[in-house]
Amino acid sequence: MTKYNLVSIFGSILILFSFYAVYRIRNDFNDDPKYLLLILIICVSTDIGGFIFGKLFKGPKLSKISPNKTFSGVIGSYLFSLSAAFSFIYFFELNNFDASIYLLTLLIFLISTISQIGDLTISYFKRLAKIKDTGKVIPGHGGILDRIDGMIFVFFFLYIFLLIQKILL
Repeated sequence: MTKYNLVSIFGSILILFSFYAVYRIRNDFNDDPKYLLLILIICVSTDIGGFIFGKLFKGPKLSKISPNKTFSGVIGSYLFSLSAAFSFIYFFELNNFDASIYLLTLLIFLISTISQIGDLTISYFKRLAKIKDTGKVIPGHGGILDRIDGMIFVFFFLYIFLLIQKILL
């Protein structure tokens, strides 16, 4: 079995499990679709913030895995995700969180971090498989996978976290 086949199999399993995790999170942990939308908004704003701040402020490179990622992009990812999430929470009056503002900020920060790690991990696997773009549906964006790579990891880890929390509590 070649390295490309292993990466493809691992990637397919991860994507399928992530879709399953979305389904389970939506049906088992919260019936309100706004919370699922909040997670999506955090992931998308993480991508947008990283792109905008990385292009505007440039700066030192984050890693050799993905040479266009910069430390300023990481900061922009956090700023955009925090502002987008709190705006969404305020706009939709999602004030039934049992958490303090500090815990909520930490959760948004964690989701943004996992999204960025997912982005770098998928970039690494694409480099291993010698694939530059995963499609041409969205020109200039590297394909659909580049739009959802962070979400794949966020839903995976969030589902595992919620399962552990459910077992322990």
